[in-house]
Amino acid sequence: MSKSTTSRRAFLELAAIAGVAASGVTPALAQTVSLKDLLAEQALPDIWEGRADAPVTIIEYASMTCGHCAHFHETTYPILKSKYIDTGKVRFTLREFPLNPPAVAGFMLARCSGDKRNAMISLLFAQLNNWAADNNILQNLSKLVRQTGMSEEAFNACLADRDLYAKVTQVYDTAAKKFGVNATPTFFINGQRVGGALSPEELDRHLAPLLKG
Repeated sequence: MSKSTTSRRAFLELAAIAGVAASGVTPALAQTVSLKDLLAEQALPDIWEGRADAPVTIIEYASMTCGHCAHFHETTYPILKSKYIDTGKVRFTLREFPLNPPAVAGFMLARCSGDKRNAMISLLFAQLNNWAADNNILQNLSKLVRQTGMSEEAFNACLADRDLYAKVTQVYDTAAKKFGVNATPTFFINGQRVGGALSPEELDRHLAPLLKG
């Protein structure tokens, strides 16, 4: 069996399982969630940005094929980072909430990138319309991740990693079943739920009361 056939079969299996996983019923939305519960250990380790003792904690649940998520990361995230994360006011992490098989694949490839995980996510968001806009998703992804130095062998091995797939799915399941996440992007700002792609102005409005004094 060729390497391309292996990765294609793995992707089809992801599609079949993801279709089942995404069909679960989520609980009623709560406006606030316990920060302690949100910060509990996940199936995959959180990749945090910012000081551990920052007064504000932001957790984003995103999908790699979510246009609103990509827009947030293109327009608002740079301001979040420079104005709040880099100045010690906010601690931030992005968690996996893939809404379809291509998003699962994107998150798996990001995790397989090791310490380049966040850079891979940024690349996939920036190039979203170039890799997820047609039926050649695997081929498009393969070409794109080569820019990060990932080999074809590593690409195929990553998408065939059942354990990694299970962990990505578990992060999704925990968010859906325990925290009621059912759309992307969904943010929890010190436990307060905020939905939608926050504009810089909306971000400022949410953070201002938490940073007084």
